[in-house]
Amino acid sequence: MARDETTWNGKAVVVLGGTSGIGLAVAQAAARDGATVVVASSRQARVDEALATLPAGAAGHALDLTDETAVRDLFGRLGGIDHLVFTAGEQLQLGALADTDTATAQRFFRLRYWGAVLAVKYGAASIRPGGSIVLTSGIAGARPRPGWWLGASVCQAMEGLTRALAVELAPLRVNIVSPGVVRSPLWAGMSEADREALYAGAARALPVGHVGEVDEIAGAYLYLMRQTYGTGQVLVVDGGALLV
Repeated sequence: MARDETTWNGKAVVVLGGTSGIGLAVAQAAARDGATVVVASSRQARVDEALATLPAGAAGHALDLTDETAVRDLFGRLGGIDHLVFTAGEQLQLGALADTDTATAQRFFRLRYWGAVLAVKYGAASIRPGGSIVLTSGIAGARPRPGWWLGASVCQAMEGLTRALAVELAPLRVNIVSPGVVRSPLWAGMSEADREALYAGAARALPVGHVGEVDEIAGAYLYLMRQTYGTGQVLVVDGGALLV
């Protein structure tokens, strides 16, 4: 019989990148269900802001998630946990390959891909039996637009990583969420007018008639943590974008 995880009293959920956007929504949803939540990101001010929205007992850490020593030390301090979620990422870097600064592209990959690798490398051993890891990609890998080559590349890399880790770390479950267009700080690098035009255009094209909200996407992460049978899976939550 499957375990009842409808409430998570006593469960510990670590969300790296959990101080804004989808990550914060995941942390808030897990906390509402009774989990003890730990969030981490690069800026102390953002950590403090996130903790102000979370219940007493939540903890936050500011660290460079691409710094191997810092990540290793974080998990050394945390001890046993039940679920590890990685949602960290810089704002989207959009633009043609010919116009992209190589160093900028490498920084993007260093956080989104190598940051996740470090999190799993040092966090997996802390996860108690029945726990899981949930990573993050995006539908850019399956449906890129012009100028999205960098995001598409890292999304595909993350999905390959997920499948490989599900085999290597079994029976620990490793899955990944692939969101579509979501109203979040991910698009903060665009002007407000361009961002709203993107949202409006996506909403018109999507079968569901609206772009995603972070709370809607957070539910996918909680599902992957709660279920006990799926591993190596990509859960697409895109409003039907891959259909149109």
